[in-house]
Amino acid sequence: MQRIKVTEPDAYLFTTTIPIAITDLNYGGHLGNDRLMSLTHEARHRFYRWLGFSEMNLGEGIGTMMVDAAIQYKAEGFAGDLLEVKVGIASFSRVGFDIVYRFYNQTSNRLLALVKTGIICYDYDNRAVGAVSIPFKKAIEQAQKLT
Repeated sequence: MQRIKVTEPDAYLFTTTIPIAITDLNYGGHLGNDRLMSLTHEARHRFYRWLGFSEMNLGEGIGTMMVDAAIQYKAEGFAGDLLEVKVGIASFSRVGFDIVYRFYNQTSNRLLALVKTGIICYDYDNRAVGAVSIPFKKAIEQAQKLT
């Protein structure tokens, strides 16, 4: 059976730390897949804020919408574990980009997961796909210079 492989970007632009809470565990006693996606959402939110944007405002009246996701699990995570989450941009198109997240478990010193989310730019006022905003592109270019 063919498995998903998340390709890491050349550089990660942002790093944040998120603990695994008891409410993040599934019936197997480890981090649940649904909760990993919630932690991904939290990391994306922090990344956008760090750049000066939000999911609903990348500038020029454009917001974002997640259109796909891929998870490549590497290890388990447990309540109390501290995750270092690195966030990077993998590719740009005219109307979107991929964000890759590297979840490293600082407690166990193991890579926990690689996650990719496909993002399109969306004009919520007009209910239509829009172009990646120039202010957002410039912020990414500036962040890439810092790495």
